Amino acid sequence: MPAKTVMNPEDIRRTLSRIAHEITERNKDTSALVLVGMQTRGVPLANRLAALIQGFEGVQVPVGALDFSLYRDDLNRRNFNPQVKSTDIPVSIDDKIIILVDDVLYTGRSTRAAMDALIDYGRPRVIQLAVLIDRGHRELPIRADYVGKNIPSAATEDIKVKLAETDDTDEVIIASEEVTP
Repeated sequence: MPAKTVMNPEDIRRTLSRIAHEITERNKDTSALVLVGMQTRGVPLANRLAALIQGFEGVQVPVGALDFSLYRDDLNRRNFNPQVKSTDIPVSIDDKIIILVDDVLYTGRSTRAAMDALIDYGRPRVIQLAVLIDRGHRELPIRADYVGKNIPSAATEDIKVKLAETDDTDEVIIASEEVTP
């Protein structure tokens, strides 16, 4: 199957706008909000959501970046060296409403690792999850509080989120992975 675009730049913009509204509607105490982007593409998504919330509510929401690679449960099962990125959480997360932001929710294992990493920085009041794409296939009992788009997919398909900040374009594509016999 050739790659198919499932979200274009306007779709992504509208979706993030809706998620930002949902976050502020659910969390009336916007002064307690902290957006934490999961490295890599969760970080620009968190920054975009913060800018949208500031535009809607006039509130500047702190944004952090979280590297969770050393918290993964498959480090000893894979033959790879994780590329450790920076973690920068600019405020205390104690008693804050943390919105963990990622591009794609798949098995739930990255989210679990990110929550473990986050707890090392403090004790939030609550952790909520916002994702641009939920593709299903959960292996852990994790669900997103805010979902941009549900894209049911086969395990042999790959969903790629491209963002202007990291890839020079905004789009979401789905493609079949090459399977070698």
